Amino acid sequence: MNKLPKGIKTVLTFGGGTLLLVLFLFIHINQGSVQLSPAVVTKAIFLPEDIIGHHTVRYLRLPRAVIGILAGGALAVSGVILQTITKNALASASTLGIHSGSYFAVIFSAVFIPASIAYNGLVVAFIGGILTAVLVYLLAGRATANQVKMVLAGMIVTMMFSSFTSLIQIFYENETAGLFLWGSGTLIQNNWNGVQFAFPFVAVGMLFALLIAKPLDTFRLGEDVATSLGQNVTRLRIISLVIAVFLTAVTVSVVGPIGFVGLIAPHLIKLLGYQNHYLLIVGSFIWGANVLLGADILARIIDPSFSELPVGAITAFIGAPWLIWLVLSKQQQKSNENTSTILAGKVNLRISSRLLVMLLITALIVLLIIGVSTGNSGIQLLNSARATLGLENESLQNFIINLRLPRLLVAAVSGALLAISGFIFQGVLRNPLADPSVIGITSGAGVGALLVLYVSGFSAIFVPIGAFVGALLAFLVVMALAYRTQFQPSLLALLGIGVSAFGSAVIQILVVEADMAVASALTWLSGSTYAKSWSEFFTYLIGPLVLITPILALQFKKINTLSLGDDTAKGLGLKVTQTRFQLAFWASLLAASSVAAVGSIGFVGLIAPHLARIMLGPSQKHLLPTTALLGAALLLFADILSRTLFVPKEIPSGIIVAIIGAPYFLFLMHRSNKIKGK
Repeated sequence: MNKLPKGIKTVLTFGGGTLLLVLFLFIHINQGSVQLSPAVVTKAIFLPEDIIGHHTVRYLRLPRAVIGILAGGALAVSGVILQTITKNALASASTLGIHSGSYFAVIFSAVFIPASIAYNGLVVAFIGGILTAVLVYLLAGRATANQVKMVLAGMIVTMMFSSFTSLIQIFYENETAGLFLWGSGTLIQNNWNGVQFAFPFVAVGMLFALLIAKPLDTFRLGEDVATSLGQNVTRLRIISLVIAVFLTAVTVSVVGPIGFVGLIAPHLIKLLGYQNHYLLIVGSFIWGANVLLGADILARIIDPSFSELPVGAITAFIGAPWLIWLVLSKQQQKSNENTSTILAGKVNLRISSRLLVMLLITALIVLLIIGVSTGNSGIQLLNSARATLGLENESLQNFIINLRLPRLLVAAVSGALLAISGFIFQGVLRNPLADPSVIGITSGAGVGALLVLYVSGFSAIFVPIGAFVGALLAFLVVMALAYRTQFQPSLLALLGIGVSAFGSAVIQILVVEADMAVASALTWLSGSTYAKSWSEFFTYLIGPLVLITPILALQFKKINTLSLGDDTAKGLGLKVTQTRFQLAFWASLLAASSVAAVGSIGFVGLIAPHLARIMLGPSQKHLLPTTALLGAALLLFADILSRTLFVPKEIPSGIIVAIIGAPYFLFLMHRSNKIKGK
């Protein structure tokens, strides 16, 4: 595209973009439960009369379209600035976690400091966004961070803040009931208040963005060149970050967190060959508005009942494949694979690996005993033991055997399966951040399960089949992408984020379409062991545990061989591609079994293998059972906490795991930066 004549390119970018925006504006305004002719729409805008059709256009439909233009443009300009100052082509408010921080700050303030929201929600969103951006920047290794590490830091921060946000929404459902759809991104406007609030701030943000356009051109030449030309690089970074976060905060405070617009629009302009930041900013604003307005049009085409699909889910639905394409287009740019790793190290344990396994089994038994003895009245070890043995309190005995024990076993086995799945994926993909939730297997299984539950009309007995089919399709996509990138860990981590984001967008759309209550939707999306019974244990879990786990245990040597690299593995006679696909297939089935039983739970497949390697080193023969036991113990511990921390309310176990897991990985990233800095 950048080979087009300059005049044609300019006409396409700015003239064509503006004409498309006008077309989208008219299409968008004409969408609704009542059809209005183009003549009515035109008169309502330019020659308004006091009739119902004109009022519908001017006070319901037009404000929504205008806020879409302002929000899309602001997010796109924010993306341009972030990509330049971080030197990261994949940077945007969504990929760096800024959206999640702003959204969490708004939700937190709405519940605990409502006066701050009533005064100015923009300030709250701005503070949350700034703190998140600084956190990601520091965790990724400041200015020395590579693209992959910065996006991974943004992903982990997003998961952490999303967990905190979901926790607040579940416990304060009434206070946050109106914020669920807004939290997924929506352009709904019932009057001009949102536009009147956002317009001056977006205008000021755009003005400052244009003022720093020339310094950004200089900065793009390199920091040494910029410094030699008298530019204060640090000050420019700070000012640019403030402008980018400010534009993001304006949109979050009005329409909620809408992702990927800041990734798509700037790259559309760059594909046409533009490098000058004046043109990049103006062009990105026009095309960002087109992307967001077009996504909202698409949302209402997908759902003609106008029950309001979140536009944020549609932009993710479009943007996730775009992210995958961007990563694939850059695969020729060889990256240092070590930069995407997290250094786990090794603890100098003075015990044998066999003894460690025995200690973990003992810990698991202790957790089971505590779990069956814990209820609303606290831990009752003696009473629970006597009831279990049938010596007294038959009702408590039934409660333990039919409710507490199966739930705990479901948690333990699900945790073990997720941990084994993560261990296998990390080994066969040579990626320390591979995990069924991160690379999209879990979200694929979730899509399949939800399609069975709420779309197909089939009985719930077919949920595991849907989960397996969804996981299998996600597995095929991930492996095809991995093969395309020659299994480079750094690229595969980003591709996994794209696949996972796409699946999550589909899940979000299905949840809204199924009209699930806020608390139940968040509980399902987060993953929960609540009310699990012997049925889930025997139907979904015991088969994979007994049949698939031994197969993988027998393949342990092949996993170690793959970790040596493809050339070495081939030299040792291993059929690399075939082995990879076989092992990843079994790992996908384990993850699908867990999703069918407890929903989408992340981080277990990341934490358990890392902890096992820290304790034993990378190639110990007891690494697989240690990983499984750690995963079982982690989810079992999360289940106990989920029903005891805030009795009588329950926290989804998946949120507990994320609250534990995200800080753990943030610590590891910080630790790896310190080690590399020595």
